Parts: sequence; C-alpha cells; structure tokens
Amino acid sequence: MGAARQPVIVQEYDPSWPGQFEQLRARVLDALGDLAVGVEHVGSTAVPGLPAKPVIDLDVVVASAEDVPAAVERLAGLGYQHEGDLGIPGREAFRWPSGSERHHLYLCPRDSPELARHLRFRDHLRAHPEVAAAYARLKLDAAAAHRDDRDAYSAAKSGFVEQVLRAASAS
Repeated sequence: MGAARQPVIVQEYDPSWPGQFEQLRARVLDALGDLAVGVEHVGSTAVPGLPAKPVIDLDVVVASAEDVPAAVERLAGLGYQHEGDLGIPGREAFRWPSGSERHHLYLCPRDSPELARHLRFRDHLRAHPEVAAAYARLKLDAAAAHRDDRDAYSAAKSGFVEQVLRAASAS
C-alpha cells in the first residue's frame, strides 16, 4: 500500500522518536561528510509530548544551492530516491530507502525559506506548550475526521500552522 493510500494515524508521542532521528542523522551525516552543515529533526515527532503520525521528518542542510546536486548524488548512494521539490522551491524531497523505516527526508540550502519555516514552527511549538496542546487536539480531531484523506487532513491543519508561523515571526 503506497503512503498516499495509507490511513492517517496520529498516535501519542513516542519517546523513541528522538533516538530514531539520531540514527537517521548519523547515517546521513556519514554519507554527506562536509557537504552537510546540519541535520534538523522537524515535524511533529520533533516536539516532545506532541501526538504525531509515526514518521520522522528530517531536513538535511547544505551551505548553498550549489551543493544540492552533489548531496542528491550521495543520498542516492544510501538508496534515497530524489523526487524533486514537489512544488516547494528550496526543498528537495526524497523517498526513503527500500527496506528502511518510513521517514521523510528533505534537502535544503541553509538560506531556504522552507527550512526557516520548518524550524520556526517546531521551535514555537517547543517553546509554547499551550500552542502545542491546541495543535495536538486539532491533529487528533483532523485524523479522526479525515482518516482516509491525507489532503483533507493537511488542509484541516493549514490555517492553524499559518497562524503559528505568523505568531512565531512576530515574537
């Protein structure tokens, strides 16, 4: 069953998620060497206590857009399949290697607006537990209402996400 057809399942926070991220991070850093300037744990699994779909999101950061082609090539050596930017400039998406646990890997230059967005959202939720709690309720409700429609699930969260990003930019 492809990811697009799998039901939306949001589960309670799993304290093993940071460790899963660290394993992925170490593997990617080993392959990329000096091309990577960082690997960030983003998405809901990066916020302690926040319910999430059990899929780790990581942003691999390179110094500039000029480093992207070489990084794409090295990630392919690990079995990652490059999917392009999927309509989001400044963020290259990859399908996880066959035989590994499902996760989302994105490659971003350090100055990518999408990277900044991911970090701003994550950091705001980490710093504001009341906002994270409201987001948790929204995610659980949206998953229940849109179990078989990932696009509708995402759309149900988008207004809240934009509101959080505006608040994070203002602070």
